[in-house]
Amino acid sequence: MTTGIITVRKSTLVRPAQETPCRRLWLSSLDLVAPGPHTPSVRFYRHGGGGGTPPADEGRSFFFDGEGMRRALAEALVPRLAGRLGHDGEGIRLEIDCNGEGVLFVEADAADTAVDDYGDFAPTMEFRRLVPAVECSGGDVSAFPLLMVQVTYFKCGGVCLGVGTHHHVADGMSTSHFINSCQLVVSTLPRYSNLFHALEQLQ
Repeated sequence: MTTGIITVRKSTLVRPAQETPCRRLWLSSLDLVAPGPHTPSVRFYRHGGGGGTPPADEGRSFFFDGEGMRRALAEALVPRLAGRLGHDGEGIRLEIDCNGEGVLFVEADAADTAVDDYGDFAPTMEFRRLVPAVECSGGDVSAFPLLMVQVTYFKCGGVCLGVGTHHHVADGMSTSHFINSCQLVVSTLPRYSNLFHALEQLQ
């Protein structure tokens, strides 16, 4: 499988729409043994349930509003996801610093690629280009966001939502709940309550 060039149009940090409490959250031993890098996932949305090209005057906002998704991220952000990793007072144990610095949001175009070009969607390195990448191997654990989201628009009118979540702050189920919550913010469907576990209540 070979796909075309992906061009980044916009890359921004999205901060919580409302001020979040500044605090540091202790990570459990299970959190600490989880894999360190961001866990990638991709979600594909076909235009109108099939192929086709969106009308020229509607462009890439044809059925997936990237700006709406950015606003929804800001509305749905909880302190843990909007923060950064840090160390405790002794500089040993990892914690989550709920400092509200925000998450990475990227919009990109794949003008020469269609959703169907990804074939049977078997995992390959091609999919990694649909998820933002940051350098996590350095010594400063506070240098990168804990959540990264990329909206990629294809020539067929389809869209990919690529998400990278640091496993120290959320597992796969929590990430899915969060993305669903974001999508509900911009929809007319009933909204779920905050589906993240209240870690601060467990301390």
